[in-house]
Amino acid sequence: MIKFLHTADIHLDSPLKGLESHDDAPLEEIRGATRRAFDNLIELALEQEVRFMLIAGDLFDGDWKDYNTGLFFAKHMGRLAQAGIRVFIVSGNHDAASQMTKSIPWPKNVNIFSARKAETVKLEELRIAIHGQSYASRAATGNLTENFPQYAPGYFNIGLLHTSLTGREGHENYAPCTVADLTAKGYDYWALGHIHKREIVCENPAIIFPGNLQGRHSRETGTKGATLVSVTEGCITEIEECPLDVLRWSVCPVDLSPCANTAEVYEEVHAAIQKEQNRNKGKTLALRLQLEGRCPVHNELKARSRQITEELRGLAAGLGEIWLEKIIFRTTPQTDQAQMTTAESPFFNLLQAVAGLDFDEERLTAFVPELASLKSRLPAELSDGAFLAADKSENLQDLLTEVKDLLIARLHEGE
Repeated sequence: MIKFLHTADIHLDSPLKGLESHDDAPLEEIRGATRRAFDNLIELALEQEVRFMLIAGDLFDGDWKDYNTGLFFAKHMGRLAQAGIRVFIVSGNHDAASQMTKSIPWPKNVNIFSARKAETVKLEELRIAIHGQSYASRAATGNLTENFPQYAPGYFNIGLLHTSLTGREGHENYAPCTVADLTAKGYDYWALGHIHKREIVCENPAIIFPGNLQGRHSRETGTKGATLVSVTEGCITEIEECPLDVLRWSVCPVDLSPCANTAEVYEEVHAAIQKEQNRNKGKTLALRLQLEGRCPVHNELKARSRQITEELRGLAAGLGEIWLEKIIFRTTPQTDQAQMTTAESPFFNLLQAVAGLDFDEERLTAFVPELASLKSRLPAELSDGAFLAADKSENLQDLLTEVKDLLIARLHEGE
């Protein structure tokens, strides 16, 4: 039996985004997360005694700040070399030839495929042929599979490619191709990269995105790692997902509909966080809470959002290795806001006016240049989270909704 590891999108030394501003953030884990996940990858390769490793692009996150990134990688490649493990790499859009100005000599066990044309490396002792092509520049818009040769008869054939296939949300459409383009080559396994979420595109032949090695922000949630493949007599016998991340990003919705007061809110949040903690088997979590539902405490949550946010941060910290990256307030009142005050109330017309605030897309877009000035004059309740991020027209509608909710909540407090 032969084992090999397939990984991609390591983005070595890329920073994690979204936690640095918090005083209680796990700074050491943030700074060293991609390195520690890479450490885990190397340990897995040695432990499983794999014969080779495939890196399907974006090993690096662009040019290095200094040589330390390259030296760190070279050191680990040396460890693999001592164990007789070879490493095959194609560059992707982040580490394309045009993106890198620094380089160091790699150990002899490292093979980086050419960007000029597709190449084939045959491991004669294993009867394995690996085909691959790197990116010459950051934007690879052509179908690179057209350059790949047909399968080599008598070998287990692997294609190594950094591609978006027919497109995936949140990723640039680089080296586009279809599943039919891949299967037409007759390969046994396609080791893909570029898409940061694990995906088994096809089982026969195996076409797989392993996902990235370490989530780097709140959009890269869930388990991250590499794929371990076992081959016996030229046939795949097992494909295993191997978690290797050191800090996991998670979005945790909490339904507050049953909550009549803030004490019950905290109980619901506590239970939801514990459930998420158990689901991730005690992994260090960077958690985004989404408070949802029609509930009696909606106005209080809006009016006291800053204080409640800090209290919930304390609640999470008391549960262990959990940091709240953000708390999103998406609750709604149990009754229509405009009907909560009688017509006789002096607040009635004002509440109706606030509830009726609306802006079309053109007016929202025109408002963007004014937002920077507005931020400096916002009260504390509006100085956090979505308000600081709402400097793009597509975010302003959410901002408007938040402002309306806060104003209405404050008006009800006054009444």
